[in-house]
Amino acid sequence: MPAIWWLGAGRTGLHAEDSLPFELLELSEREWRDLLSTDTYRVLRRERTEPAFSSPLDGVYRDGTYVCAGCFLPLFSSEHKYDSGTGWPSFWQPIDDRHIGTRRDFRLIIPRTEYHCARCGGHQGHVFDDGPEPTGQRWCNNGLALRFVPAGEALPALRTGVNG
Repeated sequence: MPAIWWLGAGRTGLHAEDSLPFELLELSEREWRDLLSTDTYRVLRRERTEPAFSSPLDGVYRDGTYVCAGCFLPLFSSEHKYDSGTGWPSFWQPIDDRHIGTRRDFRLIIPRTEYHCARCGGHQGHVFDDGPEPTGQRWCNNGLALRFVPAGEALPALRTGVNG
């Protein structure tokens, strides 16, 4: 995956004058393979989709924060999670638009909007315009691409590399 493609023209919520609230994390594919399980690597780095209803995170509705499984950047809050009935964890908005990068995806012929973690480029899922109010959006996420941190627990430090 080319470095920082997710900050290109299709990026939502980011303008040239904006600064990111974090440093980008760029690792080699070998380093990612060493850090992630095989299934998580396939989702985050190869843009695969896990089977519907396979993620335990789909049924998690406790208070907490969902962070990128690759770099630990907070992406979603439990306050914005809902049961979409699709079999994947779904949210009606991200924590911060600057934490998400988007691009058009034509792999299923019908154009979709794919989104990734803006810090590490890890594939998260797709956003659709069939969600609940107030946004009308459904951010449909792969459970393997997320890690849930219950409220009251400290968020993990942002990953800085293979050893951190």
